[in-house]
Amino acid sequence: MKTWFKIASLVAVAAAGAVGFVGYRYYDDNRRPNFADSADIFVRPGMTVEEVVAQIPDSCLMRPASLSRAVSGLSGSDIKPGHYVVEKNKPSVYLPRMLKAGWQTPVKLVLSGTMRQKGAIARKISNQMMLDSAEVASALNDAGLLESYGFTPQNVFSLIVPDTYEVWWTDSMEKVLDLQKKAYDAFWTEENVALAKAQGLTPAEVSTVASIVKAESNHEPEYPSIAGVYLNRLHQGMRLQADPTVAFCYDYKLNRILLRHLEVDSPYNTYLHEGLPPGPICVPDKASLKAVLHPDTRDFLFFCASPAMDGTHRFAATLAEHSRNAHEFQRELDKRAAAKKN
Repeated sequence: MKTWFKIASLVAVAAAGAVGFVGYRYYDDNRRPNFADSADIFVRPGMTVEEVVAQIPDSCLMRPASLSRAVSGLSGSDIKPGHYVVEKNKPSVYLPRMLKAGWQTPVKLVLSGTMRQKGAIARKISNQMMLDSAEVASALNDAGLLESYGFTPQNVFSLIVPDTYEVWWTDSMEKVLDLQKKAYDAFWTEENVALAKAQGLTPAEVSTVASIVKAESNHEPEYPSIAGVYLNRLHQGMRLQADPTVAFCYDYKLNRILLRHLEVDSPYNTYLHEGLPPGPICVPDKASLKAVLHPDTRDFLFFCASPAMDGTHRFAATLAEHSRNAHEFQRELDKRAAAKKN
């Protein structure tokens, strides 16, 4: 009898130990925090579980064995593509649940800086989303798609409004364009349309002038003055003679614009053709758009780089004044070139 009692006791102890072990494992994997810090995970189609888990830095994981158990029943086909954030103090089981359920975290799509080539814009967007750059570039040249937004491949730069947008990493290019159209419509209020009309321009024409302003300088305080120069020329029937329009004809690959470049046969060459080019030559930002709507109203017709070489310009109302400014700038260039030789 005593033997059976001992056996039964041992069995009971073993069972209790097994239950305790299983219970501890359950607690360890399902309740106990296992992430010491948050971690970003980007899941592309076809990725394996191992590739996904490998994105979690070792410093973020307190008990790797617990996470291994939690994802052991997960396969690549169970995982939904997207951007995920594993939050600090979450248990191991949270990761597979999140990946299977598709609990994505939005990302910030930042459209800023100089955007003057569709290829560069495509790379900027694809670097921040799951979209392939070729797919983005194709959308920017898709006449049928852009027509649904009221734009064409020729004026699509006008549709893009530089800003920071919240998107899903897996969003389509159509969703990106939806956001751009919403931002475009928000900018073109009745008041801004009226301001454009006061300058004798449509919103599309404002975007074209603003793109030239944007391409001329990175110094925002000068935007209204630069806009004023081109609007004055436009209103007086002068050719715009804007160097950036020539640079656009050469896909911005020129290091320096020479006299021979001014003869390029293109409707965008404002040295040869009067009026505005057929469309914007880069993506205008809000600052350049507002500069065209609120231009410097002085009678400036010319400007050239300042001899201070600080990125600013000198503005002039007469050709004689402009010639003096240009001479001073050239003299400073010569001075600096001589100093380099010495």
